[in-house]
Amino acid sequence: MSNAAKYTHGHAESVLRSHRSRTAQNSAAYLLPHLRPGLRLLDVGSGPATITADLAELVAPGTVTATEMNEEAVAITLAELERRGVKNVEAVVADVHALQFESDSFDVVHAHQVLQHVADPVAALREMIRVCRPGGVVAVRDADHSGFVWYPQLPALDQWLTLYQTVARTNGGEPNAGRRLLAWAHAAGAADVTVSSSTWCHAEPESREGWGGMWADRILNSAITQQLLTSELAAQRDLESISEAWREWAAHEDGWISILHGEVLIHVH
Repeated sequence: MSNAAKYTHGHAESVLRSHRSRTAQNSAAYLLPHLRPGLRLLDVGSGPATITADLAELVAPGTVTATEMNEEAVAITLAELERRGVKNVEAVVADVHALQFESDSFDVVHAHQVLQHVADPVAALREMIRVCRPGGVVAVRDADHSGFVWYPQLPALDQWLTLYQTVARTNGGEPNAGRRLLAWAHAAGAADVTVSSSTWCHAEPESREGWGGMWADRILNSAITQQLLTSELAAQRDLESISEAWREWAAHEDGWISILHGEVLIHVH
């Protein structure tokens, strides 16, 4: 995925539970009209590969190359591909700042929730553009954490957002990446860019439980937990309060959250 000093999320069960809820339809809808059978696609930062597998089915008999930051993450990608019986994907370790692929190798280059974590998003985009052939597209979608809004307003959830953003920036990332994608694309030399935004919304009981329950667990048992405690940005009691607030939010019949994302489609010439 990146060579940022530290990947904020890690690969705890609560993190993977969230990432496995992502599909091409709910996370890459802006890209889908540009896909067709036979294309060669690069998926940067494939994670647990639920989006990757969907994309592979859409471009088959074309092929997908999935990349991750280390062998542990590649193994997570491969497990989902094997579970779904997807055969047209190769998964490899790669650094998005210095991709090992030849120029003009792919018809489509895709990255979901990647640039917010990398050390140099402009350099990463330059590499993604380099390996995309003329006439192809580079598709990037990232969350914008300051654009998250929810109800009811619980003070501990405001604290959660502040702590998350602090840790992400300490790790060398940019949690408000969504609003910067166009600027980063321009800085990378892209001149023909289609820009959009979209949201995930959790308001139905099952959906609230999925998001709120996930963060209730994640704040207590994931990579971010140790980062917050070790850095003394938060005490254990703070994390327990945040966890309880997420469960309170999830159980509230009026609970609602909108999660903003920026999207860019770079048309390569």
